Amino acid sequence: MKKVLFVTSEAVPFVKTGGLADVTGSLPAELAKSGLDVRVILPKYGDIPGQYKDEMEQVGHTTIHLGWRQQFLGIERLVDRGITYYFIDNEYYFKRKGIYSFFDDAERYAYFCRAVLESIPFLDFVPDVLHCHDWHSGLISLYLKEQYAHLPLYSSMKTVFTIHNLRYQGIFPPEIMEFLELGPEYLTNDKLEFFGNVNYMKAALVYSDLLTTVSPSYAAEIQQAQCGEKLDGLLTARQASLVGIINGIDQESYNPATDTSLVVNYSKMSPKRKLKNKVNLQELLGLPIDEKIPVIAMVTRMDRSKGLDLVAHVLDDLLAQQDIQFIVLGTGRETYQSMFRIANHRYPTKVSTQIYFDEHLSRQIYAGADLFLMPSLYEPCGIGQLIAMRYGCLPIVRETGGLKDTVLSYNEQTGQGNGFSFTEYNADDMLYTIHRALHLYQNKKAWYNLVRNAMKCDYSWEKSALEYKAIYDQLTD
Repeated sequence: MKKVLFVTSEAVPFVKTGGLADVTGSLPAELAKSGLDVRVILPKYGDIPGQYKDEMEQVGHTTIHLGWRQQFLGIERLVDRGITYYFIDNEYYFKRKGIYSFFDDAERYAYFCRAVLESIPFLDFVPDVLHCHDWHSGLISLYLKEQYAHLPLYSSMKTVFTIHNLRYQGIFPPEIMEFLELGPEYLTNDKLEFFGNVNYMKAALVYSDLLTTVSPSYAAEIQQAQCGEKLDGLLTARQASLVGIINGIDQESYNPATDTSLVVNYSKMSPKRKLKNKVNLQELLGLPIDEKIPVIAMVTRMDRSKGLDLVAHVLDDLLAQQDIQFIVLGTGRETYQSMFRIANHRYPTKVSTQIYFDEHLSRQIYAGADLFLMPSLYEPCGIGQLIAMRYGCLPIVRETGGLKDTVLSYNEQTGQGNGFSFTEYNADDMLYTIHRALHLYQNKKAWYNLVRNAMKCDYSWEKSALEYKAIYDQLTD
């Protein structure tokens, strides 16, 4: 049985700041169904709920050397939903409120990378493949090849590195090299050096055996200057080892037929029952109750990358000219929060602005809204549009990254499609597409056919897991 160790900085249900945690929390279980022994290792953060900490058992401890520091390394284990999770225990680096954005993140995640490799002798498990995720684990492939591969325990291990978002690379001043215990020969353009700094993700792109990212279109886009974040040249050079595999969602959790967050459950066989959730959502958020009014929703991080500059250009006109309701849930940059607050103040019967995040409410929004707006500037994969389709909430997206790979724009001639899309990053094109969707909403027969199309889409992890398994087989057979 092949053994795979996922190395990640976060995983559901223990700690989550974004989609990375959803992937590393749900993909291992699907991979296990295909006959792999898949386990996960992550830091033991202070924010992990006590109920999980109470269940952890220590499987070993040691001391590791980093620069001039001697640091404790504890390894703890917990089995959750049939998957074994290991936790790197070091209170100096990880017993804090919060996960990222600390002054010593360069040290914290360099320690984590070294600790993962040093912990393997204490596990009842020697992985064939180390599957590393995002920059926080970026140094592992380098350390493995340059400092551990000569040791029998590590000599046959292979590495896969997944880029979840190329924008976040782990870039730090060159002074960190002393702490990394790497000589000046590694601070070169063909290794770690990046415009005078040290780049942890670049280390992974150079040294990993195979590279993946979270959609085929994103894999192509990041080899171009527009989306390559100054690493497009390196990614192009490694294109033979780069593959895009679309993310999935946990379709057991995100299931409108069983979701306990909903007031009425429904399925693709009974999509009109969704209307009762719409009425409940309107009542819950203080909007006029009218099941005939189209509801457009955004559940989003309020960031420029999410296309909110486009929304800013058209929101006032859209609200003034159309009989709609607009719901937004999320947090982020104050500029965008303020935009939605002002819209809420100007159109109190049309807009509901919720500046926070709540999982329970997000599910009620997916179930109650008719349209889900996601006009991203770029989107490696995107989870929101997949959940929206699962709940019969038709996505309006820009054709980029995973949005392009998962949303097929409605074809009036054939009735095919599962949502609406536009190509250029242009506010007028987005507005035209919204109007097109609102026009179709008036044709209930065509509308519900499209809703059924969306709800029939299979974006479970099953297909993606088979693609990952093929990669592991390619490396180890």
